[in-house]
Amino acid sequence: MKNQRRHKEKIKLFTTTIIAGEFKGKTIEIPDIATTRSSKSILRESFFNTVQFEIIGKNFVEVFAGSGSVGLEALSRGAAECYFMEYNRIAFQSLENNIKQTDPGRCHAFYGDSFEKFADVYALIKRTGEKTYFYFDPPFSTRDGMDDVYDKTLALIEQIEPEVCEMVAVEHMTNLTMPETIGALSKVKKKKFGRSTLSYYTPSE
Repeated sequence: MKNQRRHKEKIKLFTTTIIAGEFKGKTIEIPDIATTRSSKSILRESFFNTVQFEIIGKNFVEVFAGSGSVGLEALSRGAAECYFMEYNRIAFQSLENNIKQTDPGRCHAFYGDSFEKFADVYALIKRTGEKTYFYFDPPFSTRDGMDDVYDKTLALIEQIEPEVCEMVAVEHMTNLTMPETIGALSKVKKKKFGRSTLSYYTPSE
């Protein structure tokens, strides 16, 4: 009976790989669960083509981390410290496994609701005094359309102060119109990838 239960609980895993940098080619596992979507490789590659070498020595925060594919790519490309938040237990276990494949000493993983954990993580990075990149990929359902997850995400971004922020990137549904400004940040670029779009924000001048 125990074996049957264990078999039922087994989750199918997909994999992707780190594209470039120190850990190029390392395998990242992604559990096949409804709440976790891995950022497409083409989208990840485009994002890192945009930030290029600017992330070297900076903090990187993946707010809705899932398996950590974006944050670990940033780590591989020279980010100083990476912070991950994830509330799904299965996804968090995969995140911890993935971190072990890279440099655990530069990674900080926080288990729990990102909307609740954000203030604590933000306080930590603020104390480092380093400029920070924030990556937001809030969970969404194309079937249900947009609920309050984006409003809650925008409320988090509004808290980010210019002296802490290098850039905020938001991965969102293409049919969502993101505001031109969020708090002290202004939209500087957006790029579409089918049903997903990346919008970039930097501190307003």
